[in-house]
Amino acid sequence: MPFGCLTLGEKKDYNNPSEVTEKYDLGQIVKTEEFCEIFRAKDKATLKMSTCKKFLKKDGRKVRKAAKNEIVILKMVKHPNILQLVDVFETRKEYFIFLELATGREVFDWILDQGYYSERDTSNVIRQVMEAVAYLHSLHIVHRNLKLENLVYYNRLKNSKIVISDFHLAKLTNGLIKDPCGTPEYLAPEVVARQRYGRPVDCWAIGVIMYILLSGNPPFYDETDDDDYENHDKNLFRKILAGDYEFDSPYWDDISDSAKGLVNRLMEVDQDQRLTTQEAINHDWISGNAASDKNIKDGVCAQIEKNFAKAKWKKAVRVTTIMKRLRAPEQSASAATAAAAPAAPAAPAAPADPEAPAASADPAAPASNDTPTATESESSPGSSEAPTPSEPPSAEPENKPASPEEDSPAQPESSAQVGVMEEEEAASSRCNGETAAPLEPAVEACDEQNG
Repeated sequence: MPFGCLTLGEKKDYNNPSEVTEKYDLGQIVKTEEFCEIFRAKDKATLKMSTCKKFLKKDGRKVRKAAKNEIVILKMVKHPNILQLVDVFETRKEYFIFLELATGREVFDWILDQGYYSERDTSNVIRQVMEAVAYLHSLHIVHRNLKLENLVYYNRLKNSKIVISDFHLAKLTNGLIKDPCGTPEYLAPEVVARQRYGRPVDCWAIGVIMYILLSGNPPFYDETDDDDYENHDKNLFRKILAGDYEFDSPYWDDISDSAKGLVNRLMEVDQDQRLTTQEAINHDWISGNAASDKNIKDGVCAQIEKNFAKAKWKKAVRVTTIMKRLRAPEQSASAATAAAAPAAPAAPAAPADPEAPAASADPAAPASNDTPTATESESSPGSSEAPTPSEPPSAEPENKPASPEEDSPAQPESSAQVGVMEEEEAASSRCNGETAAPLEPAVEACDEQNG
């Protein structure tokens, strides 16, 4: 090999797996998520419990990027409403991320257990989330995956605080972000429309969360059969692009005008007109006395149990990734002509990844493609990923060879949340410090979805 091809640098210093087990007792797997397994862990010296997330490097570049991204972000943040990083280990085969253990319940479960639930309770939740996200935005961090199952109570005490978890999709940025990611029901219009976006996407997602907590219903939904994911998502995205939601009777009859007004300002289709986190915190419904104290528990609980027990809100079952669909524009329209066209050239083989462990390093480890495993998430509402609508005709052609990071010949990619550590470009907006391209008309976007 020519000398110029060699990379000089210090050898990476990995932890030995025994360092993890010498310090912590790892219990059974509590939950399996898209990119990692989650354990309860106990510090052998202090007996303090924590949560351990284990990422397997052999599961692919996206998994490794997600782990490294979460570590970088968590090392930067310290806020009472964000689960704090406790410890990190990197072995040759795994990443171990130890976090504070939140022993409280998810917000839905908390509501169902209350004898009395009002707008003021929702206001208290939204205020804490807004303050945490305002802190993230002050550090130029966009969370990009705010949703109800990422909000939990820190403990089971009556006045427990809310904490935000799951930062593997968070993005440190000084400009606009171009690659879409997130959970379909919470996606902002600019993400669905494949425009460049920034911090306002978090404010939109909080608006969706607030809508659900006040009514028990999602703002955007479709009655398509649960198994017909593609048509369901097309209809869902059409409504998101148009901002097509309503304050339906009787679910919103007892909700104050101030609450409805704040939802409208957070779910403004034009991201430059959307409230910032600080503007929302200063809103009278959050910082004043505009939130009603009327008991709305019965109506909200009935709708929560009706809407969010559905499988599409409980599991990540969609097998076509959001990124794959976005990079194959107008797939539906060109399906017929594609069958008659010459076959596209095969994608180039993925280059060797220096961080990926060699297959022979561990005889017990099965061979694996360099992609994340398609694991279903057993968490709560909205955990699935879905295809988003096709982008305008100016997008890259359909037969573009797949990038090395997306190869998965053995099985279809899971609905894993993707788009970690993308490239970005700088520019100047009211919420972002950048100028976004104007949102394309919703009607045109809908036509392209159907085309």
